[in-house]
Amino acid sequence: MFRPAHEFPTKTTPKTDPRRTSHSQIPTTSTPFPRRLASSPPSRLASTSRPAMEEDFARAVEDGLKLSKRLVHPGGGPSPRPAAGMNRAAATDLSSLMPAAPMAYAVVVDPGAVDSPDVPSYQPHVYGRLDPPALIPLQMREVDLRVDCAAGCAVAEVTMRVRWWVHCITGSRDCHCRVVVPMGEQGSILGAEVTVGKRSYKTHVIDVEDQSTVKITKTESGGLSRRQFFSMTIPQVGGGENIFATIRWSQRLLYDNGQFSIDIPFQFPQYVNPLPKVFMKREKIELTVNTGVSKEVLLQGSSHPLKEKSRQGEKLHFLHEAVVENWSNQDFTFAYSVYSGDLSGGILVQPSTLRDYDDRDMFCIFLLPGNNKKRKVFRKAAVFIIDTSGSMQGKPLENVKNAMSTALSELVQGDYFNIITFNDELHSFSSCLEQVNDNMIEKAKEWMNANFIAEGGTDIMHPLSEAMALLSNSHDALPQIFLVTDGSVEDERNICHSVKAQLTDRGYKSPRISTFGLGSYCNHYFLRMLASISKGHYDAAFDTGSIEGRMLQWFHKASSTIVTNISIDATNNIQEFEVSPFLVNFSLLLT
Repeated sequence: MFRPAHEFPTKTTPKTDPRRTSHSQIPTTSTPFPRRLASSPPSRLASTSRPAMEEDFARAVEDGLKLSKRLVHPGGGPSPRPAAGMNRAAATDLSSLMPAAPMAYAVVVDPGAVDSPDVPSYQPHVYGRLDPPALIPLQMREVDLRVDCAAGCAVAEVTMRVRWWVHCITGSRDCHCRVVVPMGEQGSILGAEVTVGKRSYKTHVIDVEDQSTVKITKTESGGLSRRQFFSMTIPQVGGGENIFATIRWSQRLLYDNGQFSIDIPFQFPQYVNPLPKVFMKREKIELTVNTGVSKEVLLQGSSHPLKEKSRQGEKLHFLHEAVVENWSNQDFTFAYSVYSGDLSGGILVQPSTLRDYDDRDMFCIFLLPGNNKKRKVFRKAAVFIIDTSGSMQGKPLENVKNAMSTALSELVQGDYFNIITFNDELHSFSSCLEQVNDNMIEKAKEWMNANFIAEGGTDIMHPLSEAMALLSNSHDALPQIFLVTDGSVEDERNICHSVKAQLTDRGYKSPRISTFGLGSYCNHYFLRMLASISKGHYDAAFDTGSIEGRMLQWFHKASSTIVTNISIDATNNIQEFEVSPFLVNFSLLLT
């Protein structure tokens, strides 16, 4: 039903002010992952827990905070000080400098431009240029958060309106400003609109296949820097100007043990707060929940005090509005449950709007499993495919092995399994599916200790074909393939076409392929597509410390299917329609 926006490039379109754009050096095109299968760079998950790109960003922010000490604000007060421990020699954890809420930064190349736009500090002039540039976090003057949760689609649409003030550049100078948006679980940018003075910028979806009128520039000016972050650069913003931004993104509405929850990045650092005696801060949060069913809704908790404003049928509306001394220092979280003793569900209909990229109407059918504890999930016939290429050496492979040991221990009597490792060669734990028992699980763990050795390259199609052959006789259990890899491969498009053809030939007996990617340079788009066409689940870990936990969550989600082989006969009278993903997957809310 939803097309992730990061599968389309987005172009920032300015209504220009000729006095400023003639000197623009940084293009404003944002280029997230294209809607085509593209190979990733050869480098993969590093053994360190913080990718180099993230560390470079944090170092630039650290330099910017040091530069901001030159500032003097109205009333003669100094700039708000960053947290203790900012000395580069002593700082060992830079994660606190990564944005935990939408942020804007002044991109400073000339340190001599750093000064208060209202009250000059008359500090000694600084000569030279910064390479790479420093990033000074801009002070925030307004924030308005709106969250619309649709339980039936398991998606929340987030809209945040923000006003930043370029408080760190003297009034006679300008600089580029970078907006960075962290997004929650499986976040996908939907759009951004930015206004500075008489200029405005906005993103819009373009088609990769038709680039005749649009030039897509380098991704340094914007795009998805990692799965969680979207960034865009606004050129030549004058000192003392206000940046008004409206940012929209979607993210997963989580479901676990009968409870829905949402976690929105809303944690602002102390140094973005304007001086309290100069500026009053008003915080506003609106939350709308569309449960999709007429069942009793039980509120489980919220991070911020919410007042229920209305309850109309399946929709609940909450509001939080208050004058605060400091902006929120915690993420916005909300959880609720829908009481149901058995399976229930509904249908959501969404007509197209004038500005939709796709002008077709959409509908979504969803099911809630209820709290019937006696219901049993399907017996599983699982084949685990593990990448043991050279880039997996060290902590990544060790954490994967630990997660695999736990996952094997959670298989139950009646399940079947096998393990395949692949690099330039393929190795199997057994020549057939083995029935789960304590003795066989111990043998599998011993085999992993002996055969999980990182070396060689990556060849995904061969182990996929081998796994499908093993599952041709799945003993009337639900056939599943779990693929874990950290790399990119060649010919991804043909792999997807080949897998799709094999799944179609097998019909309802086709296996579900769940994929898990490791690291920032893995081809996550390919893994997402592979999971989508086979009704599987996709997830990823971007640092070694989160591999084991996220892999287990992924395994639990993919292993708890209650309903399968659902058919829809209401489409017989529709001349043209498209089901997304390729095969109907209703396990989203059933796991």
